[in-house]
Amino acid sequence: MEAPIWVSYAALWLATVALLLLLSTNRRRRKLNLPPGPRSWPIIGNFNLVGSLPHRSFHNLSQKYGPLMMLRLGSHRVVVATSVETASLILKTHDLSFASRPRTAAGKHTTYNYSDITWSPYGPYWRQARKMCLTELFSVKRLESFEYIRTEEMNSLIKQLFSSNGKQIALKDHLSNVSLNVISRMVLGKRYLDEGEENSIIRPEEFKKMLDELFLLNGVLNIGDWIPYIGFLDLQGFVKRMKDLAKKFDRFMEHVLNEHNKRRATSEEWVARDMVDVLLELADDPNLEVKLERHGVKAFTQDLIAGGTESSAVTVEWAISELLKNPGIIDKATKELDLVVGRRRWVQEKDIPSLPYVRAIVKETMRLHPVAPMLVPRIAREDAQIAGYDIPKDTRVLVNTWTIQRDATVYENPEVFSPERFVGKNIDVLGRHYELLPFGSGRRMCPGYSLGLKVIESSLANLLHGFSWKLPAEMKADDLDMEEIFGLSNPRKVPLVVVAEPRLPRNLYDL
Repeated sequence: MEAPIWVSYAALWLATVALLLLLSTNRRRRKLNLPPGPRSWPIIGNFNLVGSLPHRSFHNLSQKYGPLMMLRLGSHRVVVATSVETASLILKTHDLSFASRPRTAAGKHTTYNYSDITWSPYGPYWRQARKMCLTELFSVKRLESFEYIRTEEMNSLIKQLFSSNGKQIALKDHLSNVSLNVISRMVLGKRYLDEGEENSIIRPEEFKKMLDELFLLNGVLNIGDWIPYIGFLDLQGFVKRMKDLAKKFDRFMEHVLNEHNKRRATSEEWVARDMVDVLLELADDPNLEVKLERHGVKAFTQDLIAGGTESSAVTVEWAISELLKNPGIIDKATKELDLVVGRRRWVQEKDIPSLPYVRAIVKETMRLHPVAPMLVPRIAREDAQIAGYDIPKDTRVLVNTWTIQRDATVYENPEVFSPERFVGKNIDVLGRHYELLPFGSGRRMCPGYSLGLKVIESSLANLLHGFSWKLPAEMKADDLDMEEIFGLSNPRKVPLVVVAEPRLPRNLYDL
């Protein structure tokens, strides 16, 4: 039976409309002035050009394609900024356009379905979280109230190093311990991870491995994030690891929250004494724009512990590594410390502003070995124009600080470790100078930067003031392996092994 004639006309009309729409779409695509970049392969895009250290791969590509380039990784467009100018445009001029985060397996599985500060998308929930961080958790008053904790844990580290009696030690183990203890006491109210703690539910070494795994899995290029239709295969096994890790963290977080809630319920004169208490108090606030659920409290708590522990330990380990290769810099730093602090007491946080050379060492370490070699990925919330190029909505955006902080047009001899480049210069790490962005910039800047900086600067100052640092007898400075591992952070590939020898009067170590 023949179809009615109107069916034929309708089919012809629909085909014509479809063709016109296709031509119109193609014409619009051709008009887009996209940033330059390499040709991509079907399905994989430019994954063939990305090695085990993506920040270095992108650095090499930027030498050919310029400071703003576009790649295709799997199904997604990715723009990579590698200059001061392009970073400023993304993080300042068009900050709001790029203030959100892409959806990733790590954000879903390791942060309670994007409930933390790092991976939550831009919107009311994230704005509220940021406000809580700035006005409650990391306020100047609160950080000052916890200074005694940072001092006590630094004294504990000094005693441990003194008791090593010049033996070889893995430095990051000690640095991680002090960072973890500081953060644990500030955030959780006590050292939950002490081996001898009656209520301890996890060993410190296991928890540190969990933190390392968290940073690794939050920084890896998970194929399923980039080629979604094969994500269910979990070809690299990362998603399984994320789910396993999430279970371990949740078990610990549940224990912490249960203890805190029990104390709140049984104490007649309860007052908030740590950051979990503050979060639980905020969760009860009926005036919050978005209710803070239990999983949100756990996500924020996990963020606080992980961020506060990793950044300081990694940075101080890199600093000592560079200083061992440059003993002349150690001499300058110790002379400054002896002059300002003297040899009869330890460095206090109030001394730090009077130690410009020590602070310059910290800046130079953060420049050459940024904790985050690429800032946490952003995503375009809308169409935008950067440096004359079109950036379509939903494009993923990376800022490669590793390249920016090695730019020879900004820094003379950028591969050389030279703190002098920051002495007398008005360059800080607070997100205002785009040539130095260890904590990021703009709306998505790390909200805990002030705490991280306090721990890093005071830790390094006391380690240099109290000890002479040497490599094991069989090693020379040229033998020191300076390779890194890529993840959300940038730790040494081979942990630093050193010998610490006291340089102050012995009675000072009786802390």
